[in-house]
Amino acid sequence: MTRRTFLCLTAAAAALAALRIPAAQAAAEHVRVYKTASCGCCTGWIRHLERHGFRVSAQDLPQAALMQKKLKSGLNPEQSSCHTAEIAGYVVEGHVPARELKRLLSERPDAIGLAVPDMPLGSPGMEAGDDRDAYDVLLIRRDGRADVFAHYPEA
Repeated sequence: MTRRTFLCLTAAAAALAALRIPAAQAAAEHVRVYKTASCGCCTGWIRHLERHGFRVSAQDLPQAALMQKKLKSGLNPEQSSCHTAEIAGYVVEGHVPARELKRLLSERPDAIGLAVPDMPLGSPGMEAGDDRDAYDVLLIRRDGRADVFAHYPEA
């Protein structure tokens, strides 16, 4: 085998290995969303996640069943929003930006998950032109405490 052939084969093997890494990451980045059938902003958030490379499946639930899902997952009522999701063992409540989901998956903190309480204007799925309310993405700890994971300023 010539040196040139060896280098070409090595480069090809490295390229193939690199292609497999995103596929493994994508498999781990499946988001399961629980929402009500009539929620348009939930659909907007799902589209936001898909644009950022997440695979998303959604299940419509009656409002009472959705509220039970939130409580069973460890969320406090003041941390809730319109939809609840699950990803890689974490709970994601509300309009959490894809960037913060990726950070959560990268850092893997010991927590229940992330929440954006209420439905802040300008958060993913709640876009309204250039307007945006200030809001925090909360890291929900297992003891129920919430720490600011990320802050998005008013625009």
